[in-house]
Parts: sequence; structure tokens; C-alpha cells
Amino acid sequence: MPNWLSPVLLFPFFLGAGFMMLYRSRFRWLAIVFALLACLGFFWDVLEVLALIVMMISLWFVPESRDDTDKKKLDWLGAWLTAVGLGLLVYGLIESSRLGFGVPVVFATIFAGALSLAVFLLVEARLPHAMLPLALFRSRNFSGANLLTLLLYAALGGGLYFFPLNLIQVQGYGATAAGAALLPFIAIMFAGSRWAGTLVDRFGPKKPLVIGPVIAACGFALFALPGVEEGAGSYWRTFFPAVVVLGIGMTVTVAPLTTTVMNSMSRDQAGVASGINNAVSRVAALLAIAVLGLILAWAFDASLQQHLQDAGASAQVVAQLQAQRDKLAGAEIPQGLDPALVAALKHAVQLAFVAGFRWVMLVSAALALVSALAAFVWIEGKPAAAAQPAS
Repeated sequence: MPNWLSPVLLFPFFLGAGFMMLYRSRFRWLAIVFALLACLGFFWDVLEVLALIVMMISLWFVPESRDDTDKKKLDWLGAWLTAVGLGLLVYGLIESSRLGFGVPVVFATIFAGALSLAVFLLVEARLPHAMLPLALFRSRNFSGANLLTLLLYAALGGGLYFFPLNLIQVQGYGATAAGAALLPFIAIMFAGSRWAGTLVDRFGPKKPLVIGPVIAACGFALFALPGVEEGAGSYWRTFFPAVVVLGIGMTVTVAPLTTTVMNSMSRDQAGVASGINNAVSRVAALLAIAVLGLILAWAFDASLQQHLQDAGASAQVVAQLQAQRDKLAGAEIPQGLDPALVAALKHAVQLAFVAGFRWVMLVSAALALVSALAAFVWIEGKPAAAAQPAS
């Protein structure tokens, strides 16, 4: 974002908010804060100021949930093992799409990453101050909610990671249009979150946690329908329905999922439970991007060969394009060719990417359906009140 745009956006907003606070005697001290934030807009980027706002809101308005009777130490060993394990595992999976699993460095990093994560679980089972208390997973609702999170957020984070690539490299969207394509998703979740928060009280956690992922699976399946279209003008009849259905599914799921996680633990353990669930969602997206990237690369390679033959490409041109297969739809067409052949080759590359993208979205839909099955099996049907801390 251009530097000059920060004060243009921030100054009127925060200055206006400051004047509004002046009329509320209880919040007059906030007027000074908003005025300072308005001035910071001239020196900081928008995102930096917004990050500062989130920190201030958290410090002033979010209640603390720590257990003051528990004097545990930080689990440095567990943190180190997870960082190393996940880093090596993801690196190996990503490089395997380019080098293959038979290369020693790929096999070694995947093996070392998996071993580190296995050792992490053994360490956490024995440490008195574990960052991941495995005893929490004795709760069926907590275990089921985290399994659902792992599967559904793998689909969400992995599938939507490749969506902008499709829009920009294949469909011809600009960066702004591609960024705005998911705005209906955000708007639906924002508007429906308050309503979704009442679903657990009305129906219990099981029903929304089964129905929501099923709806989300339908949304992922709709993403697999469009082919190669002509620019952002086709958005409303191609990707918009998928975005809307996915947004409805995630809206039905997210608030009940959070409620189920928090209600499955005592109030003293609510912070740990929430942290574990958030970590599961981030790890799910991290691993899904690597694994779904492998699926996309495999499908792209398989489809590219056939589409290049259909386009009448010579063996030399085919070899040049296959050498760039790690660029996917960003592969550059060799120069000096007939314009008609260039157009045919470009279309072949786009079709190959769409074939891979469809595989990614269908696998994401399958993950969402399995997450619904996990909720059906593990989550208890009746709402459970949050346990109170021991006196």
C-alpha cells in the first residue's frame, strides 16, 4: 500500500472516533488514544496501526483466563521439537513435488520431521509442564472438535491457498479483483456469527458441527466446476456461488466449534484449550498446503502432457514447458513461435492448472465431509455447560 494512503485512511477514522468518545464521559480517555493513532497514520503503515489497535483492545477488554495456582514453566523442549518437526516435514513435502521422494535429502527431511514430532508426543506425555497436555484429549468433545478442526481447516487453508493463483494466472483477474473475490465469504461470516453462536444452545454441538462441514464440502465442490473463463466479469456465475456456499458452511461451523472446545474444559483450562485448537488449525493449513501442492503438481503434470499434444507442440517445446512445471500456470511460453501456437500452448497450460485445481478442491470437499463424519462420531449431541474451577 502506498505510504500516502495510510494517513488518508486512518486520520479521518481515528479523529472521528476520538470526537465521538468526547461525548461519552466514561470513554474520554479513549479520545486521546484515537487522536494519537490518527497522528501515527502519517508515519506508520495501515497494517501496523491496526495491529497496535488489536493489541490495545486485547490488553484492555479481553479478560485473563490463566490459572494463578499453576506455576508451570515454559515447555522449551516441546516448542523446539514442534518447530523442527513441522519445518522439516513441510520442507520435505514441498521439495518432493520438484525432486521426487526418492532423493535422499527429501526422504531424510520427511523422516527426521516425522521422528521429531513422534518424540514431541513422547516428551509431552511425560513432562509436568507440557505445552500440549495430552490428558485434555480424554474429553470426547475436545478430541472430536480438534479432529474436525484438523480436517476442515486443512481443506480451507489448503484449498483457498491455490484459489488466487487460479484467478490471477488462469482466469485473468487483477490483484485487486482476486483479493476481493473472497469478500462475500468474510461478509457472510461477519453477519452470521452472532446467529451461529446460538446454535449450540438451541440444538447442541453435534448438529451444527455435522451440517456446517457438509455445506462447506458443497462449496468446495462448486469451486471445481469453472473451467478457463474470460476475466473477472465471469465471477458472479462461476466462483461467487462457491464462495457463498462455503461462507455459509463455515459460518454454521466456526462459532459452535469454538463453543464446543471452550465448554469441554474447565474455566482454568480454557486458555490452553483455545490455544491448542488454534494451533491445530494453523498446523492443518500448513501441512495441507504442502500435501495439496503435491496433488496439484501431479495432476498438472499428467494433464499438461496430454493438452500439449492436443495443441500440436513439438517435442522440444514440450520439453521446455515441462522443465518449468514447478511454476505451474506461471510457465513461460517459448519465444519465436507462431502466435496461434502460442495461444494454444498458453491455453493448454491453463487447462492443466485447472485440472490440478479441481483435484485440490475435490480433495478439500472430501476432507470437509470426513470432518463432518468425525463430528457425528465423537461430538456429544447435548450441549454441555462449561465446568467450573475447583474451589
